[in-house]
Amino acid sequence: MKPQAEAVQETASPARMTASQRRTLAKSTMRKTMPKDPRIGALRRFAASITILNVVGHSVLGFEQSWAQLLFAVLTAWGIEIVLELVESTTKQRPTPLRGGLKQAIDYLLPAHITGLAIVMLLYANDRFAPIFFAIAVALVSKRLLQIPIGRSRRHFLNPSNTGLVVTLFLMPSIGVAPPYQFTHYLHGTWDIALPALIVMPGTMLAMLLTKKLPLILAWVGTFGLQALVRGVVFDISPLPALAAMTSVVFVLFTLYMLPDPGTTPMSIRGQVAFGASVAAIYGVLMGLHIIFALFLALLIVCSFRGAYLALRAAQAGTLTDPLPVPVRAPAVPTTTTASSITSHDAR
Repeated sequence: MKPQAEAVQETASPARMTASQRRTLAKSTMRKTMPKDPRIGALRRFAASITILNVVGHSVLGFEQSWAQLLFAVLTAWGIEIVLELVESTTKQRPTPLRGGLKQAIDYLLPAHITGLAIVMLLYANDRFAPIFFAIAVALVSKRLLQIPIGRSRRHFLNPSNTGLVVTLFLMPSIGVAPPYQFTHYLHGTWDIALPALIVMPGTMLAMLLTKKLPLILAWVGTFGLQALVRGVVFDISPLPALAAMTSVVFVLFTLYMLPDPGTTPMSIRGQVAFGASVAAIYGVLMGLHIIFALFLALLIVCSFRGAYLALRAAQAGTLTDPLPVPVRAPAVPTTTTASSITSHDAR
């Protein structure tokens, strides 16, 4: 007996299909033709980790943000991402992963989920909700608007969470970064070491086995320590306070979970080393100039320079303004070629 999707393809044309048959066909063709991204596993684990950290932070650690702000951030991220995706899929006349089944829809929303949780965890807006909404909106909209050709598709080059944080912090002076003490304020004894260890171990495993970003992390950490020593010599101050920043939970989270974003960092080992070292070096320059929020600003600067470099290369190759391939409408009788074209959109 033939599967339902095959029976639908052979017995009905798109014009005569019911809504249920069209959904079945879309699910089948997407599963068969969309390439399996090895980073999906890392994405799921990352989403689970940051969700658990936020829940534990609010219930045990004493995060300063309210439960209402946490829930608001998650719902805002989901809502904005769904609206943007539906608008884009309708405009470009392509199927959307949001209608490809519950599992596919959840996987598609995981990046937005992570963005929302990262922003609400690191941003302190007192009792206000508007700055959180603004930061999440900037993060998700920048991901779709600021794209350049990378390989055979167009991709975003700015880290979404970091971009939302930096823009909000500089445009809203009354907003600040969440106080670092909120991660360890109520911990004592062995838990002072246990919590960072619980964060480091899964983060390191993700970097080694799934995202393959360990060279980037090592270059960042090594250069961060070097810039602390250089600043100590140049300004004739003790380097210990600068080095002590490496022991904070915020530094660990930034190092393992925000900096090595697979979508906005190089894949080659040489590129990763250059990227990580550049962020640390620019951080040192910003600190020497007494510019606030240097950690996040340094990452934005390096991502921007990398994007400009890739855009220049694309311009030289004549591919900078090439549009994304738009899937063609299915003919009266669906074929294998048509099924492939339906799912040719590169899911973010």
